[in-house]
Amino acid sequence: MDVPEAPIFPVLTDKVAIITGAAQGMGKATAITFLKAGAKVVIADIKAEQGELVAGELSHLGEIQFLQADISKSEDVQNLVAKTVKSFGRLDVAINNAAHYPDKTPLVDFDENVWRSLMDVTLTGTAMCCKYQMQQMKKQGKGSIVNITSINAYSPQPNMPAYTSAKHALLGLTKHAASEGGPLGIRVNAIAPGPIYSEMSAAALEIMGTTHDEFAPKVTSLNRFGQGHEVAQGSLWLASDASSFVNGICMPIDGGALAKW
Repeated sequence: MDVPEAPIFPVLTDKVAIITGAAQGMGKATAITFLKAGAKVVIADIKAEQGELVAGELSHLGEIQFLQADISKSEDVQNLVAKTVKSFGRLDVAINNAAHYPDKTPLVDFDENVWRSLMDVTLTGTAMCCKYQMQQMKKQGKGSIVNITSINAYSPQPNMPAYTSAKHALLGLTKHAASEGGPLGIRVNAIAPGPIYSEMSAAALEIMGTTHDEFAPKVTSLNRFGQGHEVAQGSLWLASDASSFVNGICMPIDGGALAKW
């Protein structure tokens, strides 16, 4: 089901934003939304060729750069922040969207190497992003960070012990960062997307032997999957001054999935 984009107003005019994991999916949708809202955007992803293509594709919308980064590596995260500041002079907003693909086995059979890799990216990588983003924002006296978690942070799904654990931990990371950042003028919040239509979800439905129309009513009360731009609207609000008194929350964007469960 194709849902039209909501109107986007210039609420990020001249603000500088980093969006990680932006070579596809929700990250790319967020980059589009932020550019339309007036931001100067740096997209980061481990996929260099795809990231460059996305930056070129979106360049007509505003100022955008691509930087390759593996957020599980401290030097890459530091370089991402430093190059953003060198190019644009500051860092106002960060959307920490990059994550490892979910695992696919029950806890009793989990792959320990997959667990470590997933934690390195999804949890430790996001923590390092917060660390270096907050260091820069502290110098400026203001900033907004949004960590992308999942409804798995509230309701575990089968065969995803590492993914579910990491997404739960992101809630704690967000609350801690908010408590440290608030007195410094830095707001840190999170978004918990539910079932969002993407290449990954389409592949999962195929593996499960079902279709969107069959599966969506089982997991949402709106009887459909969400779309990337709908999650991006939540990030836009949390990033903007419209949410200036919001700190340390996690906003589900899930089509009513948590209420249904």
